[in-house]
Amino acid sequence: MTTYGTRLRPRGAARRAVRAASPPPRRIKSHRAPAPVTPWWRTALIRLIVVLTAIAGTNYVVWRWLASVNWDSWWIAVPLVLAETYSLIDSLLFGLGAWRIRERSTAPPPDPEATVDVLVTTYNEPLDLVMRTALAAKAIRFPHSTWILDDGDRPELRRLAEAEGIGVILRSKAWTADVPRHAKAGNLNNALMVTEGEYLLILDADQVPHPEILHRTLGWFGDDDVALVQTPQWFVNTPQSDPLGSQAPLFYGPIQQSKDGWNAAFFCGSNAILRREALMQLGVSRYVSEVAIAVHRAVRSSRRILAKARAEHLDEPRVLRAIDEVGAALDDVKAGLADGEAIADVTFAFQRRIDAVRRSLADEDIAQLRADLAELAAMSEEPGALAEADEAAFAALGERELSPLAAIESVSLLVNAFDVGREEEAQAIMPLATISVTEDMATSMRLHGLGWRSVYHDEILAIGLAPEDLPTMLTQRLRWAQGTMQVLFRENPLTQRGLAWSQRLMYFSTMWSYLSGFAALVYVAAPVLYLSFGVLPVTAFSLDFFARLIPFLVLNQLLFWVVADGRPTWRGQQYSLALFPVWIRSVTTAFDNVFRGRPLGFAVTPKERTGEHERRWDLVRPQLVVMAALVLSLGVVGIRYAAGQAEGIAPLINIAWVLFDLAIFSIIIRAVLYSGPPEPEKEAP
Repeated sequence: MTTYGTRLRPRGAARRAVRAASPPPRRIKSHRAPAPVTPWWRTALIRLIVVLTAIAGTNYVVWRWLASVNWDSWWIAVPLVLAETYSLIDSLLFGLGAWRIRERSTAPPPDPEATVDVLVTTYNEPLDLVMRTALAAKAIRFPHSTWILDDGDRPELRRLAEAEGIGVILRSKAWTADVPRHAKAGNLNNALMVTEGEYLLILDADQVPHPEILHRTLGWFGDDDVALVQTPQWFVNTPQSDPLGSQAPLFYGPIQQSKDGWNAAFFCGSNAILRREALMQLGVSRYVSEVAIAVHRAVRSSRRILAKARAEHLDEPRVLRAIDEVGAALDDVKAGLADGEAIADVTFAFQRRIDAVRRSLADEDIAQLRADLAELAAMSEEPGALAEADEAAFAALGERELSPLAAIESVSLLVNAFDVGREEEAQAIMPLATISVTEDMATSMRLHGLGWRSVYHDEILAIGLAPEDLPTMLTQRLRWAQGTMQVLFRENPLTQRGLAWSQRLMYFSTMWSYLSGFAALVYVAAPVLYLSFGVLPVTAFSLDFFARLIPFLVLNQLLFWVVADGRPTWRGQQYSLALFPVWIRSVTTAFDNVFRGRPLGFAVTPKERTGEHERRWDLVRPQLVVMAALVLSLGVVGIRYAAGQAEGIAPLINIAWVLFDLAIFSIIIRAVLYSGPPEPEKEAP
């Protein structure tokens, strides 16, 4: 049975075909068991270092602003101290999260009667990749239903799925070309309306789940306030050196655990289980709140429209009476909303009153026309001709916008302004957030705003595929960053109702981190300017400078080291600086999209290499320019030393700074040269 918006149940077909296209899923082992509850001494140590880091960092930055800014070179001195202030805030936010780092133990046993839908989302990924994940999902041991959400509507994928007893869900007919599709969020929102499980395990097309994933996580939902359980994303095709920085051991570990301690661990798009009740409540509440906002906005706009209409028809008492009636209707709308009346009832009553006003004026016009026709008939030599006027014509006139009020286009639009049907969308209820190209963070932030709780379960229970070349990696990172910045510009967590201040700061810290591209520009420009031209952004590299800076740097790195607890962090630090053009582009494009309405562009992260070991130096041109400038500055300072124009400790500090920057940016060279993991050997026929 093929039905759009409903489940496509397989009919059974030759299974050998699907096995030829897709090898059976591997049984994967859990790579890391849940860590024990954080011991008291570790928490105490982290908090001590957090306090010391905050004191040292604040002492340094305040001193920098008050005593060491070289105002003669303000054009680089001020950006540098601003960049340092940014870094201090970043460190404080990290420390705040670590203050309540939460390392959970094993989840309680799950409710054996819980019902689960496993949803595998796909658009255009290779069929064998999708089927491998779907077959592994079907093999999950806890009772469940498995569905492929095929946004590409591919008949060949449907046949393969049906052959294995796996259901397929397509978009309903409501998702026409005239409505936004909302990418993955739209795909999931469509599926929510045709599935029934209490819980939803969401998997990307490349994330192969462990058979025990539900047994290991569902127990957390024994707390009725838990709406989300997020597990790590781990990639099987990443070498130990990880030149593309795909593994994120710091994020999928201490950072999410830190957010978990503040009830702010968020949805990451895959490998997560969500409670249907929470999502549906979110969808309904968002619908109601958005309609309420639209109605209030329409009321305010309507006041201005009526004031303008009154000014244009001061000599028409009949129109002024109608305008007063519309104004009274607006007053009733405002009063009804204040009294808590149903929005649909209030807006429907308003629309009826507007229609009555329009009809009253139209009836007056028709009555005047009748009188004019009767007068003409009395004067005509052929009275019968006019007497034959069809009464149906008068009825039709009553439906036309003949009255002066109806001729005012803006007033006519009031009726549409109060329409709560959301005809512009395929569904009125959209549980998964559609304000961003990444639906995950905004959705979990809204759930937290409703009072729901989340859990970060630090155990690898699914293995995925990371980007295998530089172009794919850059596409993925840009999309993540753009989505995060869209959320910041549209729903800044610092101003969201329902969130605790700790939750606001935890969400904001993630968004804040993507502003690092601007600070990175300053950090690489400052030493180049000094070594090349002698422009010093600080008054002097004095004892006061080092006595304040070095403790902050040492304590900050110590905090990272203790919180990381043995997990590698160097690659992450490299890419946080080396991808500065991506971070800057994400901020500017998201800003243009949100505030100027310019298209953002969206691309599904490719699951295959984009080229045959093609080295795309053009994609890292800004980084190469920066590296060239850093190297050139070393040559220039050598010449300045020879000419006696450089002396003292300042050049040595900046040389060390440049060498450190070059070590950071060296990862870009490795990323370009990386040809991906070796291709798996094909079995002999």
